[in-house]
Amino acid sequence: MPSIDLPPNPRRADWRWQLRHALRAQDFGLAENPAWPCRVTPYYASLADLSDPADPIARQFLPDPRELEPDGFGPDPFGEDGPAAVAPGVKQRFPDRVLAQVSLACAANCRHCTRRGLLGRARAARLGDLLGALEARPGVREVLLSGGDPLLLPDEALLRWVEALDALPRLDAIRLCTRTPATLPMRWTRPLVRRLARCRRLWVQTQFNHPRELTPEAVEACARLVERGIPVSNQSVLLRGVNDEPAVMAALCAKLQRARVRPYYVFVCDPVAGIGHFRTAPGAAAALRGYLLSHLGGLACPRVVADVPGAAHKRDV
Repeated sequence: MPSIDLPPNPRRADWRWQLRHALRAQDFGLAENPAWPCRVTPYYASLADLSDPADPIARQFLPDPRELEPDGFGPDPFGEDGPAAVAPGVKQRFPDRVLAQVSLACAANCRHCTRRGLLGRARAARLGDLLGALEARPGVREVLLSGGDPLLLPDEALLRWVEALDALPRLDAIRLCTRTPATLPMRWTRPLVRRLARCRRLWVQTQFNHPRELTPEAVEACARLVERGIPVSNQSVLLRGVNDEPAVMAALCAKLQRARVRPYYVFVCDPVAGIGHFRTAPGAAAALRGYLLSHLGGLACPRVVADVPGAAHKRDV
């Protein structure tokens, strides 16, 4: 594992500073993957033990030569650039919900990203297109604001999306899909959370994959949301060499419960080109499910599911 001198005070509590000082592959002495460039905040990089070649945090942001090897998968298994696209950046895979890619950037480019093959050529959604899609689809009751990561938008731009959707009485839920509680927790400033909390149908859906990601800063970010009445749920991805040891996933779920974040899903790694080396052996997800059921109470036990191309719903393992 390469070594690196992080910027001074890499856990500095200023989210704009974190983004300005984002690290790239060359900062770690590694070759870049031009199809999916390395980008990571100093904060998240500081959680990795770069002296350990198998560090579970570093594996999530450092490029790996295996990403360039054929693995039998395609860049768009869920048809997001095809049948699911109802407008630029607006997708519908399920009858009751629509997803809008409101940002094309992330605080950290996760190496296991489902959209890693799409974001480079994607167009961000426009609010007018989303509202038009909702008007034409009266059965939609949830909207997911995703990306990229919506929290990389400036406050006013993010609030414009949330407040426009909150003005639609027909919606039951607005989901903010973001990894920033894990990768950029200082983004959740008190003024932003206070304004978001005015929307009583807002949910934050995040992704913690390893217990070490639940730092005091991350727990504080989640607490600000929960204490303002915004529910937070977690969707982990089952990743080989990161969290595929059942005891590690159980420890993560227990820490999430302690932080008042609901462990909602553990996803089998999606069949996306470039991430085959993260996929676990057949049977691993089922064994994990059995372990979690026997070691955790119901509030801490997530559903273990697979998102299968063409399926009408998530499939339980």
